[in-house]
Amino acid sequence: MKKKYIVKHQHDFDRIIKLNNFVKTSKLVIYKEKSTLDYDCFGISVGKKLGNAVYRNRKKRQLRSIIDEYFKEKESKETYNYIVILRQGGKDSTYNELKDDFFLLMRKDNNEKN
Repeated sequence: MKKKYIVKHQHDFDRIIKLNNFVKTSKLVIYKEKSTLDYDCFGISVGKKLGNAVYRNRKKRQLRSIIDEYFKEKESKETYNYIVILRQGGKDSTYNELKDDFFLLMRKDNNEKN
């Protein structure tokens, strides 16, 4: 994921989360807001309560890889800013379990939109 596709600032995270437009499972929560840019942007959050820095960084790398894989196949022309939060239930999840949950949430979100 290139740097321009990343939501970096705390005020952006707060604004997107405050809109309360989200879908969730026991492992992940995805917040979104409509974007004015020509591409989707992502912010990833893994809380300190889930593990040490090595563990949190590994989960963030996994989530970035899952996001890249999902958006290679994206067909929609609408763009959004997303915040992906790993929950306590996803702490011991494997890469494939996180991937399945992410894809499920994105399909659920697209179905609600239509």
